[in-house]
Amino acid sequence: MLDRISQRLLTLLQFTRMALVFTAISNSLCTLLLATRRQVGAEGSVLEALHWQRVLLVALISIGLYGYGMALNDIIDRRRDRQLAAHRPLPSGRIALATAHVICGVLFLMALVAGFIYARKTPNGWMSLVLVLWTVFLIAFYDFAGKYLVAVGLLMLGLIRFFHAVIPAPELPLLWHPLLLFTHVSVLSAVAYWWEEKRPELTASHWAAVLGGVAMVDILAVSIVWWVTRTNEAARGLGWNAGLLLPIGLAAVFVIIAWRIRRKSATPRQAGQTLMLTGLLWLIVYDSAFVGVYVGWRYALALLVLLPMSYLMVQFMRWWSKLLSLSQPPEYKRVRSTAEVQSQP
Repeated sequence: MLDRISQRLLTLLQFTRMALVFTAISNSLCTLLLATRRQVGAEGSVLEALHWQRVLLVALISIGLYGYGMALNDIIDRRRDRQLAAHRPLPSGRIALATAHVICGVLFLMALVAGFIYARKTPNGWMSLVLVLWTVFLIAFYDFAGKYLVAVGLLMLGLIRFFHAVIPAPELPLLWHPLLLFTHVSVLSAVAYWWEEKRPELTASHWAAVLGGVAMVDILAVSIVWWVTRTNEAARGLGWNAGLLLPIGLAAVFVIIAWRIRRKSATPRQAGQTLMLTGLLWLIVYDSAFVGVYVGWRYALALLVLLPMSYLMVQFMRWWSKLLSLSQPPEYKRVRSTAEVQSQP
C-alpha cells in the first residue's frame, strides 16, 4: 500500500517537475519583498507589512504556473517522448492521459484562483491577475509552438520568467530584477540547447536573433527604469546604485561556473543538462542578492534557504526514483527454444 502511494507521489512530482518549483517561488517572493520595502520606506518594517496571506498566495501562483507549464509540455510531447524519453511518466504509462489533463487543469485553476484572491487583497491587484493570464498564455504559446521556433522559444523562456516575476507587484518601477532573470534564462537556455546538440541545430542566425532580442528587451527596460526614476521622486531609490554591482558580479561568477561545467563534463549533452540545472538554481542566488541590496540581508538569507531546499529536492527525487526501481520485482522474459525459432516463417 505504502509502496503504491510512494510510486504515485513520485510520478506526480516528476510529471510536474516540482523539484525546481522553488526557483519560481523565490522569483516571486523577491518581487514581493522589493514591493513591500518600497511601500514602507527605508525606515519601515518589512516584516510587519508583509502579510502571510500574500506570501502564501504568491507561492500558490508560482506553483500553479510552474506545474501547469511542465504538465502541458509533457501532454503535448507525449508521442515524441515515446521515442526519445520513454522513461517519463506519460509515455511509460505510469500516469494516464486523462489524469494528466486533470492535473494540468487543477494547477491552472490554482494559479488563477490564487491570482484572483491576491488581486482583491492588493492595491491595483487587477493588473496582477492580468499578468497571471498573460503568463498562462505565454506558457501555452511556448508549449504548443514557441519551442519549435528555436530562437523564439529561447526568448519565450526568458519572457515567461520576466512576467512571472512581475506578477506580485506590476506597479513596481524596479525592473532590474526581472530583467536579469530574463537575460539569464534566455542566454542560459540557448547555451544549454547548443551544448546538448538539440534539433533543429542552433545556427548563427538563431544566435543573432536570441542575442538581439535580449539586447532589445534590456535596452527598453533600462530606458523605462531611467525615465521612471528621473520623473518619480518616490522611485528614485529603486534606480541604479552601487549595490547592483553584486547581482552583476554574480552573473560574471556564473560564466566561470559554466566554463568549469563544460570542461569537467564527459559529453556536451551532460554539460548542457548540468548547466541548465545549475543555472536555474542560480536564479535563487540572484533573488537573494536583490533582496540583500534593497530590503535587508536577513531577508536575503531567509530567501537563500530555498537554494539548498531545491537542490536537496532534486537529489532526493533521484534517490527516490532509483530506490523504487530497485524495489520492483525483476521482469523475466522466456527464452524461445531453437525449435520455436526455426518454426517461425
